[in-house]
Amino acid sequence: MVTLNELLASRDSRHAMQQKLLAEHSGKTLVCLTVVMPGSVKRNQQSLIVAHAAVEQMIESYELGVRNDELGIRFGGRLIERDLETGYEAYLITDLPLLEAKRIAVQIEDSHPLGRLFDIDIIDKDGVPVSRNRVGSHPRRCLVCDCEARYCMRMRWHTQEEIWERMNAMVDEYQSRAM
Repeated sequence: MVTLNELLASRDSRHAMQQKLLAEHSGKTLVCLTVVMPGSVKRNQQSLIVAHAAVEQMIESYELGVRNDELGIRFGGRLIERDLETGYEAYLITDLPLLEAKRIAVQIEDSHPLGRLFDIDIIDKDGVPVSRNRVGSHPRRCLVCDCEARYCMRMRWHTQEEIWERMNAMVDEYQSRAM
């Protein structure tokens, strides 16, 4: 279980990593992946299945080439993965323009069977995530109902059990298709 202090520290660490990568790769576009995992357990079998599916889809969609699973840093530092107790993270440096990278991220999130469980942010040069509306896309939908996700989260319209039930069903369905 992850404590609130650990979660806040991980957000600070992720922000620091983003700042470091932006400074090291000036003029490039930074893609940051995390896994949607509500609750105090951020790393489990479901989150790892989702993370690996997200990375595979990112590799395909951003045309990165072949994975090298023995290295933590792939493609000469273009894709960095961190498997942490506070949640899985991946960072991708690409030559694509900011909004084109965002369009790809939105397409992945909206079309992949597990895409609703991917959080793919495109980080601008100032360290700010690019919003979906900048590429003409609608806000993300709730996992349980068809409302905007931010409203359901803010109002706590669904129980943790309802959310987990939906997430588990998505992962189970994805795994059954893969077999």
